[in-house]
Amino acid sequence: MTTSTHYRAEVVGSFLRPAAIKQARKQFEAGEIDAAALRRVEDAEIRKVVELQREVGLQVVTDGEFRRAWWHFDFFDGLDGVERFEAEQGIQFNGVQTKARGVKVTGKLGFSNHPMLEDFRFLQSISGDAVAKMTIPSPSVLHFRGGRKVIDATVYPDLKDYFDDLAQTYKDAIKAFYDAGCRYLQLDDTVWAYLCSDDQKREIRERGDNPEELARTYARVLNKALEGKPDDLIVGLHVCRGNFRSTWISEGGYEPVAEILFGGVNIDAFFLEYDNERSGGFEPLRFIKPGSQQVVLGLITTKTGELEEAATVEQRIKEATQCISLDQICLSPQCGFASTEEGNSLTEEQQWAKLRLVVDIANRVW
Repeated sequence: MTTSTHYRAEVVGSFLRPAAIKQARKQFEAGEIDAAALRRVEDAEIRKVVELQREVGLQVVTDGEFRRAWWHFDFFDGLDGVERFEAEQGIQFNGVQTKARGVKVTGKLGFSNHPMLEDFRFLQSISGDAVAKMTIPSPSVLHFRGGRKVIDATVYPDLKDYFDDLAQTYKDAIKAFYDAGCRYLQLDDTVWAYLCSDDQKREIRERGDNPEELARTYARVLNKALEGKPDDLIVGLHVCRGNFRSTWISEGGYEPVAEILFGGVNIDAFFLEYDNERSGGFEPLRFIKPGSQQVVLGLITTKTGELEEAATVEQRIKEATQCISLDQICLSPQCGFASTEEGNSLTEEQQWAKLRLVVDIANRVW
C-alpha cells in the first residue's frame, strides 16, 4: 500500500439486513417473486446503505453483504469444483449453533465466471467519491472447516496439489476483481484466530492436523495468491474470532501466529479484533513490518449496541503506539454487524452510532 492511501476510519463489511431484504428473501424462497425481483430490492437497499456509509463520513464503503446469507459460503458456491451440502450439524459458537451447511470440493478448483464480480460492479457504480471495498472469504477458510474429509481424494489424492490450485484460484480471483475495477479487496479469515486458541488447536490435533504446519501452509497459499498483485490494489486481511448472532468461537491473543502472519504474509492491512479481554494485548503488533503496512484496530465491538467511551478507545490507540507507529494504525469496528443474514443483537440505529464514533475518533486522533 502506498503511504498516502490511509483510510483512518474503516468498516469491516457486513451490515444488519433491512426488513425489505428479509421480506424479499422469504418471498423468493417461497416462489412468490423471481431472482430479478429479489435483485431489484437488493439494489435499492444497497444504494441506501452506501449512502448512509458516506453520510457518517466513511471514505470506504461496502454493499453490506446484502446479497449473501453467509459471509463465506455464498462466495465458495461460485468457485469451480465446490459444492454446497446440508451438513449433519451447524457450526458451534459459544452457546448457539448456525444452520447446518457446508461446502465440499468435488472437482478441480478454479475461478471463472463468478457472480460476485457483477455484485462488485454494481457497488462500484454507486459508490461516488468513496472507495468501493469488496469482501470475500480467505483461501484458508475453504480448507480449514472440513479439512481432508471434504476434499474428494480422487480429484486431489495429494493435498499439495489442492493447495497449489487453491492459491491459483485466488490469484485468478484477485485479477478478476481488479479487472472489474476493484482497488480494495478484503479477505475475511477466521482460521488465524483459531490457531491462537488452545481449545481450537486441541480440536485440530484430534482430527489429525498440525496447527503449526497449517499456519505455514496457509501463509504460503496467501503469499502465492498475492504474487504479482498490482501496486494500486490494496488487499486487507480481517482476522475474526467468529461472529454469529453476537456470539464467538475462539479466544486468545495473536502471539502464537504473530511472527508468521504479521511478519511473513504480504498483506497491506491487517484488520484485528481488539474489543475485549479475549483478544490479548498489543505486543504481537511488533511483528508488523515498518513502513506502509497498516493495522486496523477493531476497538469498537459489533456484538452489543452499547456505545464505547471515545476517551477509552483513544487511550487504547495510544497503548498500541508502544508496539507500532501511529502512522500505521487505523480504526474500525471489530467485525461486521451481520456475518450471516441473522445479524448481531443490536439495532440499525446502534450500528450507525458505532460507525459515527469510529469516524469521530479517527478525525480527532489523526
